[in-house]
Amino acid sequence: MSHPSILVVGGGAAGMMTAVTAARAGAPVTVLERLDRVGKKLLSTGNGRCNLTNVHFEGKNFHGGCPGFAVDVVHRFPPAKTMEFFESLGLLCSVEEGGLVYPACGQASAVLDVLRFEMDRLGVKVHGDAEIQRVSPGRNGFEARVKDGRAFSGDRLVLAAGGKAAPNLGSNGSGFEIAKALGHRLVEPIPGLVQLNLSAPFLKHVDGVKFNGSAAVTVDGRVLREESGEILFTSYGISGIPILQLGRVAGEMLHNKKEVFLDLRFFPSMKTEDVSAMVADRLRRRPDRSAEEAMIGTVNKKLIGPLLRTAGIERAGEPCGRVTEEQVRRLSALLSRWRFPVTGTQGWLRAQVTSGGVDTAEIDPQRMESKIVPGLFLAGEIIDVDGDCGGYNLQWAWSSGRIAGLHAAAQ
Repeated sequence: MSHPSILVVGGGAAGMMTAVTAARAGAPVTVLERLDRVGKKLLSTGNGRCNLTNVHFEGKNFHGGCPGFAVDVVHRFPPAKTMEFFESLGLLCSVEEGGLVYPACGQASAVLDVLRFEMDRLGVKVHGDAEIQRVSPGRNGFEARVKDGRAFSGDRLVLAAGGKAAPNLGSNGSGFEIAKALGHRLVEPIPGLVQLNLSAPFLKHVDGVKFNGSAAVTVDGRVLREESGEILFTSYGISGIPILQLGRVAGEMLHNKKEVFLDLRFFPSMKTEDVSAMVADRLRRRPDRSAEEAMIGTVNKKLIGPLLRTAGIERAGEPCGRVTEEQVRRLSALLSRWRFPVTGTQGWLRAQVTSGGVDTAEIDPQRMESKIVPGLFLAGEIIDVDGDCGGYNLQWAWSSGRIAGLHAAAQ
């Protein structure tokens, strides 16, 4: 008995893993990619180095309506298997601080190359500029019709068309429309791993200022998530890896019409009373010098003026001897926790991943097959699963693509 023919919609990480896996199992595979070539988004990951996966895999690193769904899938094709897979293609892997795994050569292009070479070797047919207009299931499989009039058919179909993040790199949400047309329910997609917009009058002045500290998203006085590391002020708000990690929860709360705040801490390792003592000492040691001069060396100089004004010290040149105890208290409190209203997130063009997607309740995690449409499989970002920074989203792509490819190709 011959293997079923397979159509893979989407030539990203999940689609290529699906294609390689199914072709290795003996199935004839055709990949349909909306852009002119496959893997463009892969080239941008890890600042062009491609953070393949993370050896420190934990369930808390995945999010969605049912995080356990992702854990179940990744457990059956874990990071160690991902590294074995790529090393079998000739790609040496290097584990760096925090368990992050990169190609030893430091080039994302090498990851794409070995996947493309393997698809070529296996005879996978790849069609670029193939934006799907309609997918029709029938008794004998599926037909995918492309906007330029081309039609492709297969016994089984794998939807790996990505989400809506970074549409310039291939994902424009069209896969969601296909899934809905086939009867699937969507968890409303929102940008994930994305920068935050803040409300503050001095953002243009501090644009580009970096500091090592912590940031926390708070709603109704409760901290929902806190992250530490290098944080970057921008003209619209704030960025940096810790902020990207907070983007999902902030966006979700804003989507639910909640009032969201971001609390910044410049000295997260210091107790509040120690910060207060440090500030008081600086401002009281030399009553004749200016408050601005007294604060030099604590934070970036561009931040001193906004901090002083927010604390009620209107003139940066105000002599320390004229600064009141209440102003000292306010300034100390700001350095311990400076709170900003979050007004939104940056859009899809800046988002690294999509939060939301096809409801996991409608997908069999053992096979990645639809419970709604027999013969339809799903993989990657199109599903309501998203991970933290650090290789987790690519691991989800590899794991879900591997399982979808294996079972789509099964006789």
